[in-house]
Amino acid sequence: MIAIVALLLVVLLGACVRLYAPDKPRAALEAKYARPPSTFLEVAGIRLHLRDTGPRDAPVLVMLHGFGSSLETWDVWADQLSADHRVIRFDLPGFGLTGADPTGTYTDARTLSVLLALLDRLGVQRAALIGNSMGGRIAAAFAAAHPDRVSKLVLVSPDGFASPGIEYDKKHDVPLMVRALPYSLPMFMLRPTLEAAYGDPSKMTEASLLRTRDMMLAPGVRRAVIARMQQTVLRDPRPLLARITAPTLLLWGDKDALVPISNAQDYLAAMPNARLVTLQGVGHLPQEEASAESLAPLRAFLDS
Repeated sequence: MIAIVALLLVVLLGACVRLYAPDKPRAALEAKYARPPSTFLEVAGIRLHLRDTGPRDAPVLVMLHGFGSSLETWDVWADQLSADHRVIRFDLPGFGLTGADPTGTYTDARTLSVLLALLDRLGVQRAALIGNSMGGRIAAAFAAAHPDRVSKLVLVSPDGFASPGIEYDKKHDVPLMVRALPYSLPMFMLRPTLEAAYGDPSKMTEASLLRTRDMMLAPGVRRAVIARMQQTVLRDPRPLLARITAPTLLLWGDKDALVPISNAQDYLAAMPNARLVTLQGVGHLPQEEASAESLAPLRAFLDS
């Protein structure tokens, strides 16, 4: 019996060793992912990783990525739009090379204050906001709170409405497996999680998969991800959305398995200045999965 227990402990220890994934050194990640035009800027007590490209006298676009993502999700759009727009994108607090917020606070209110401080620091008085998923929720909240600072609003598969397992006015229950995230990030679990964000999973590149894993392994990010989950309390967004005055474009893939396109009708009902463009066969990340197809209606909206 003792021999069997000892053998089981050895097997368990071996599995833990194989699955253990420590943080990667910051210097190595910055050398790989923070080459120019990346810069770092101290804003609201946090060191933000950002890219600020395009003519300084052009109309300004600010891009906000989704949960677990980073500024690279906008690469194709940013490259194209920087020809005639000033494009600002950054890793939100707790993600990417921005990493952990020294305050330990990851509420939407804290993120809004960081965004406002960044615009002030860069001297941007008015900008079009583009947000994907969680970034869409943040962008909408900012447009409602600071209408004078937002010229147009683009919400790409935004979250914000209650769904099965996510209720209003209630903190999230973080599953036990997710709580183990700071110690392990096996590829066999990460790959299907990311594939679910695509209408056609074959369009997820290995480079995107490896980049996402690297960003999750940046110092402090996995603990920050859990902290954001624990601190996020979803509120009924309809009163907030009703206050938005900026013209709004909703971009949504009809194969979105993370935030279903049926939620678009909730947004349209609450936002009289919004219109919807549906992307056929596309999932939760149109800016990556169908960059050219999704960029066309975006540019038309920005130019209108």
